[in-house]
Amino acid sequence: MEIKVIPALLCLALFLIFAMPLGVGIINLGNCAGMGICGMLTLIFIFWGRFSSFAGRCWEKPLGKVILSLISAFAVIGVIIAVVISIFMIRASDNPPKDENTTVVVLGCKVKDGAPSLMLRRRLDAAYEYLSQHEGVFAVVSGGKGDDEVISEAQCMKAWLVEKGIAPERIYMEDRSVNTEENLRFSKEIISAEGLPDKITLITDSYHQLRAEMIAEKQDIKAYNISGYTSWYLVPTYWVREWFGVVYYKIFG
Repeated sequence: MEIKVIPALLCLALFLIFAMPLGVGIINLGNCAGMGICGMLTLIFIFWGRFSSFAGRCWEKPLGKVILSLISAFAVIGVIIAVVISIFMIRASDNPPKDENTTVVVLGCKVKDGAPSLMLRRRLDAAYEYLSQHEGVFAVVSGGKGDDEVISEAQCMKAWLVEKGIAPERIYMEDRSVNTEENLRFSKEIISAEGLPDKITLITDSYHQLRAEMIAEKQDIKAYNISGYTSWYLVPTYWVREWFGVVYYKIFG
């Protein structure tokens, strides 16, 4: 039985990386798709001899040729789309404002037992660093209260920043939103009502910046970007999830 050892090991390693977030209770389209594809490729390379023989027999039949051609075309198109989106995601991941004529908007994330989750804390670290260095800038912390959260994400974020030393009068809470579109729409309303600079600086994870920027543009918001640090083992899961998110938003947004 012919085995493609190196590609099989690489695919298995990727499968395990996509599976790692399960250990902290994270399961979404990103790691499900990643595990599914990597698991399938691992099996294909382990049983390469049988797979190539089966594919050869299918190719000899008209219907099999059509099915294999469609699968190949779909795979190639998928890879091209993923690469193109990834390029734009990298470009959008860091675009800090040139001056203080901006309002920081921190996009919400999971709150656990009244405290920021690891991912939310990374965003808050980035917000704290920027606000500390630019004392004339105000911020809107944006995020409502989920069914499994004891306080709103906005309340949690403001409390964290104030505890770190940011003056409470510099922080406005937007605590009604349940998604990124509402984050930006409701934050824009607060910015307008309070007479704050309408050029905003989005603070979220790097993988999320492109889609957030797309949503902001649709709402006529000029947005800069500052990204929080994302733990390495979470990046593949959320990066792949964003491929689906960007495509979905482009089609239905």
